[in-house]
Amino acid sequence: MYKILIVEDDSIIAGTLKNHLCQWGFEVRCIEDFKNVLEETADFTPHLILLDIILPFFNGFHWCQRIREFSKVPIIFLSSASDNMNIVMAMNMGGDDFIEKPFDLNVLTAKIQALLRRSYSFQGNVNVIEHQGLLLNLSDATVLYEGEKIDLTKNEYRILQCLMERAGKIVSREDIITKLWEDDSFIDDNTLTVNMTRLRKKLDKAGLSDLILTKKGIGYLLKE
Repeated sequence: MYKILIVEDDSIIAGTLKNHLCQWGFEVRCIEDFKNVLEETADFTPHLILLDIILPFFNGFHWCQRIREFSKVPIIFLSSASDNMNIVMAMNMGGDDFIEKPFDLNVLTAKIQALLRRSYSFQGNVNVIEHQGLLLNLSDATVLYEGEKIDLTKNEYRILQCLMERAGKIVSREDIITKLWEDDSFIDDNTLTVNMTRLRKKLDKAGLSDLILTKKGIGYLLKE
């Protein structure tokens, strides 16, 4: 089942779209917190986004550009502001299509289906893990927090991935070392300590202080 995220602050339009698309067999979610569009996108991992231009706090151009920092998910702009400049801006920010309001629901559905066919006949789902606003993209090994990229080494990235995949649960040192060995990163207990220290410093510098907690004699876990 394809998942569609609706970023539209008009509750009537959003509700109408959701009901219509659910009837076509899509799983649909509407954004409610317009300050946290990135977090909800990462949490829902949609196959397609319907995005209005005029929104609370930040406009659709802003969110499209931010989403493009970690995802290639198809984005269709929906807006009554359909002058040529807005259409050009929408495409330049990373949009895939632009539909003027008011629109015919059946035409919109046809465009959605066509874009989904083109997008997923040759590529898999975008795979993103999110925790406390930290975004880890498994498709290209990038890490973002508040729009800023965090540069990690291969081992640091693998350690963070291991912890984020089991967020809220204690991960033993032995499990992390085993995970790294499976990826041909041959490290011992001392090397893990060094990598963990460097990873914590980089997360702290990015504004994520004490994200990784130590359970003495057991392992590590991510702070909820």
